[in-house]
Amino acid sequence: MSQLKVTIASSCNQGIKSINEDAIESHVPEHQHSIQYKGITAVLADGVSTAEAGKEASYYAVTQFIADYYQTPDTWSVGQCGQKILTSINLNLYKKSHAFHTELKGFLSTFSGVIIKSMTAHLFHVGDSRIYHIRGSNITQLSQDHVAFMGEKSSLARALGMDNNLTIDYRKYALEEGDYLVLTSDGVHDFLDPNIWPHYFAKHPNFQQSADQLISLALENGSDDNLSCIVIRIDQLPKQTLDDYNTKLTRLPFPPTLEPGYQLDGFTIKKELFASSRSQLYLVTDNHTGVELVMKTPSINFEDDTHYIDRFIQEEWIGLRIDSDYVVNVIKQNRKRTFLYYLMEYIEGVGLDDWIIKNRDAKASVKFSLIEQIGQGLMAFHNKETVHQDLKPGNILVMPNNQIKIVDFGSVFVAGVAEIYSPIQHQGALGTATYSDPNYLFGQNTGVQGDVYALATICYETFSLALPYGKEIEECQSRFDFDRLRYTSITEHNPMIPIWFDRALEKGVKFEPLERYGTIENLLADLREPNAKFLFDDPKIQKDSSKLLFWQILSGFWVLMLIIVIILFSQK
Repeated sequence: MSQLKVTIASSCNQGIKSINEDAIESHVPEHQHSIQYKGITAVLADGVSTAEAGKEASYYAVTQFIADYYQTPDTWSVGQCGQKILTSINLNLYKKSHAFHTELKGFLSTFSGVIIKSMTAHLFHVGDSRIYHIRGSNITQLSQDHVAFMGEKSSLARALGMDNNLTIDYRKYALEEGDYLVLTSDGVHDFLDPNIWPHYFAKHPNFQQSADQLISLALENGSDDNLSCIVIRIDQLPKQTLDDYNTKLTRLPFPPTLEPGYQLDGFTIKKELFASSRSQLYLVTDNHTGVELVMKTPSINFEDDTHYIDRFIQEEWIGLRIDSDYVVNVIKQNRKRTFLYYLMEYIEGVGLDDWIIKNRDAKASVKFSLIEQIGQGLMAFHNKETVHQDLKPGNILVMPNNQIKIVDFGSVFVAGVAEIYSPIQHQGALGTATYSDPNYLFGQNTGVQGDVYALATICYETFSLALPYGKEIEECQSRFDFDRLRYTSITEHNPMIPIWFDRALEKGVKFEPLERYGTIENLLADLREPNAKFLFDDPKIQKDSSKLLFWQILSGFWVLMLIIVIILFSQK
């Protein structure tokens, strides 16, 4: 099959403005595997000039879109990938604009993106930047401007970061060799007649110069905005379509039970590390590099369960998106797979559940270091609008140097993908009642606060070898069952624990989300340093304070009486 080949020229200029709020990015993968199965990408974003953080929004949109797209599973369609990523980007920008702690407001940007895969251009668009198609002497605007008019004035009706729900325009367009795709910001197309472009590009001897000259012409015509354009020339298209690729890949067979010595796609099976009713983990060696890796394979029990297969594939994508020293590294593959599986780095360590028992006498500083690392790993998930949902000591590894790795995310939930804050519907997804937010049982996904609950519970157990509400929580099935439970102060298990530390843990495991910490950062801050409010609210301190106030008032009364008596005697 012949390969997809394109030539890309681009230019981005601040024009007469002091700040350039436009951003452009394109990517042609090095490996032919990625070009064939993921395609070539070009994106343009125009930060809204009336917003404070337009520049930051446009830069984040283009860089994050390309970074995330090439981490998506090969089994997802281009449209599915693009719309999921943009929904996540939009939600992140919206939340940044409405965060109390941020200095900048208004993370708003237009977005126009093209992904060329096989013989098709996949277009994603929101705002008033544009995508044009040129074939021969004809030019067609493929995108629609999202603007609203009030009299003669117009304003953006749709943009990234404008609303927590994004409506993105997506369409596919069949390509031919010799076609051009042109992406422009309004600083270009508002000041040039696009109808002259086909002749202009065809006759211009230097392709990169043609993009630069497009910017210069717009400036000469009085453009008063930032100016950006990306021009893509289709030099060669594959001779066969890949429309059925995703369908074929999702039908990859499940691997059989793998024995030591078996060969699979260039990997040698060394031994089985773990097996459950849902999946298997094998230690394997890459025959090309000699590196030891972990191969995760799906359980044959779910071979006909399409929902399970989709969740398994999503695990790989989530792992590829998360970049943290405290989360296991999922390996991006560039080889053709003959079975359904994915690869992770191999980590030598013990589960936190075993570590807690074997190291019950470890220093408090060592134990808290583990909790902080887990918190940092969770924040890496949250920064990607992703919630773990099933954090427990069993899926946290402690390495010999006391560094941790979160190693399982089979129940991870991606906010903004298609199911914003609704619970995942599949068996066993939300772990045990011991560490999972009780609200999950009743159909309420508390988002980040669910991970706060899990981390506070794990911290409590690490320092006490007990649970905040006792083992009875594992038997709870109704709200009435949970209402009967009472938090047990950790000082009853470990009298050396400070009262403020105990109060922070109590707030972290509150059943009512409104009474619980809203973020991991806030929980860790109160565990790290005393919160004066917890000391002031201590009943013992309040009782002592009341006694002190009584004696202070009584003493003041007698002092006042003494002064009156002295004054009366002095007058005589």
